[in-house]
Amino acid sequence: MRRALLLALSIEFAVCAPKAPKQTEVKVQKTSMTRDQELQIGKEAASGVEREMEVVQNPEIERWLNQIGQRLAKAPQANAYPYYFKLVNEKSINAFALPGGPMYVHSGLLQAADTEGEVAGVLAHEMSHVALRHGAAQMAKQQTWGTLFGALGAAVGVATTDSSGQCGLLCQLGQLGAGIGGSSVLMRFSRGYERDADLNGARMMASSGYDPIQLPQFF
Repeated sequence: MRRALLLALSIEFAVCAPKAPKQTEVKVQKTSMTRDQELQIGKEAASGVEREMEVVQNPEIERWLNQIGQRLAKAPQANAYPYYFKLVNEKSINAFALPGGPMYVHSGLLQAADTEGEVAGVLAHEMSHVALRHGAAQMAKQQTWGTLFGALGAAVGVATTDSSGQCGLLCQLGQLGAGIGGSSVLMRFSRGYERDADLNGARMMASSGYDPIQLPQFF
């Protein structure tokens, strides 16, 4: 899969090609969930993540991550979401983005990456899930709210209330999901969604001045 993507991107971004090939279409998913709902869910979910995971308090690293992320966020492929980026103390080589734009980078990813471009590739891929509305579409399609943090091993209950102690939107969706036996649908995307996130992420990198080939090479 990754070798095929590497070959496809090598062809797509080859500067010496006499005629640029037609790019594979990548669609923003249609969903009944509004953009405001996405932002609200992401805000509430981020609060839960930061209660469950250790956010690394390092202004220099956070500033660096946000410089990379905001450079990518200016690309048209980022779809103008209010992204922000934080580092969490987790040894696995991973990162994840929540609906609406909050993004968390595992410390293990920074230890494994050799270049800024490799970090940018992972960010661009995860940002693309947000930009293409994969999480929102998947929730609406499945009609299963269940747990937002299945891939993190944290139940939806970590974000049950807002700052005023009231049950927020994520809490209400979690309660609905619990009633119908839902499971995590946000963190497990289809191959089609993953392919689109790869392609959109590579184009995002190219638009931002990064070498897009670093995305499949690092993966």
